[in-house]
Amino acid sequence: MKHILIIDDEESVCWSLQRALQREGYSVAVAASAERGFVLLEKQRPDVLVLDVRLPGMDGLTALTRIRQIAPDLPVIVVTAFGDLPTTVRAVEGGAFDYLAKPFDLQEAIECVQRALLRRPVVESVPEPSEAAASPEEIVGRSLAIQNVFKRIALVASRDSCVLITGESGSGKELVARAIHRYSARRERPFLPVHIAALNPNLVESELFGHARGAFTGATQARSGLLALADGGTVFLDELADIPLPVQVKLLRVLEHNEVLPVGATQPQPLNIRILTATHQDLTRRVAEGQFRHDLFFRLNVFQIALPPLRERVEDIEALAEHFLRRFEPRSLPLLPETLRFLQSLPWFGNVRELRNALEHAAIVARGGPLLPEHFPTIAADPSGLSPVEQLATTVRRWLAERLRAGGAIPPSNLHAELLHVVEPALLEEVMRRVQGNRWGAAQWLGLNRATVRKKLAQYDLYQSPPTEADEEEGVG
Repeated sequence: MKHILIIDDEESVCWSLQRALQREGYSVAVAASAERGFVLLEKQRPDVLVLDVRLPGMDGLTALTRIRQIAPDLPVIVVTAFGDLPTTVRAVEGGAFDYLAKPFDLQEAIECVQRALLRRPVVESVPEPSEAAASPEEIVGRSLAIQNVFKRIALVASRDSCVLITGESGSGKELVARAIHRYSARRERPFLPVHIAALNPNLVESELFGHARGAFTGATQARSGLLALADGGTVFLDELADIPLPVQVKLLRVLEHNEVLPVGATQPQPLNIRILTATHQDLTRRVAEGQFRHDLFFRLNVFQIALPPLRERVEDIEALAEHFLRRFEPRSLPLLPETLRFLQSLPWFGNVRELRNALEHAAIVARGGPLLPEHFPTIAADPSGLSPVEQLATTVRRWLAERLRAGGAIPPSNLHAELLHVVEPALLEEVMRRVQGNRWGAAQWLGLNRATVRKKLAQYDLYQSPPTEADEEEGVG
């Protein structure tokens, strides 16, 4: 039986909370002062301590400091009727597991105690990460989709070919570029990421290629460009579609002749770099619109790696979450099954970056306890404006990922029928609603034989009302 110690001088609060916790099956001891609490603490070490801030004699926050010395692993829930920001900060900095303001709801307090009981103990020393642990720059995942990305990285890394990395924002394009560099012969030379959109639009050419002295007003001395800084290594050009057309011509020269011509210079300079690029835009459409040179596109698109969005590799969310949580909290925060299901149910239109940020937010709120769905921020709606057809396709992919995960090692054998059983009733219901229950009209809408529609309605126990007058006229009833 788990033991709870309450230190509070307010009798009504102690009585109510003690009765509520006892009904949940816990043993509960009560002390009206910090001094009495220390006596009970030594007599029987509790699993959770509920501590009021305002106490006669020693106050709760002072007591918290001493409790941390006696029992550093003991989860302490601080409560007070006089909550303010300084008090909250002191409680949190003092190591409180959670903070409740009076008057609090009893169910809220019980749930807080239950979360504290699930908290993993704090260890004295944090072990060094094993060699098998993923580094911050490692691409994490076990899905077939990400395994295909691994394969393509391995295929192209040892070559000096240009690689175009495509994928939605936040899907990890720079990580792919870094992995290609890390496994290439250039690994000992610089890796230089250049975010085109972050450069001054008026100075992109000078930033990339450098400039000669006197090339323009303010150019008091010659300056090497970003590309030259990576000589012998790898340059990663992110947001490729934002490169201005005049600069595209000079970039093509770099690729074709392995040389760079600084702004205002008359003689090109030799340059030995590998160029990797990335974009979340449709470059073929940009080429068709005349916004991107077709010759540069083909030169950069020698080999392409397409990163799938996170919603299409839901089975990787668990591994990604564990990877990020190890970075945020060395003690490894517990990831409960219900929380994992919650994470896997979200669309993650911001992809891996959004998942990482949400986990970091939750880790801060959870205060070393298990992550729960309520610890996560509100996930933003889809900013990309997916069409209904794209949303439907995304939903089907997520359904399939969930189905495969639930099946474990047993391969599915009847996926088509399973999906139809999910989709067909909704389709039939909506069509029948729109044709006001007319089965002949539904058959026309669906493009099916009238007998087939009747059979499917019976199969799913839908609209078994008597045939309409129109049905009778058409002989459908």
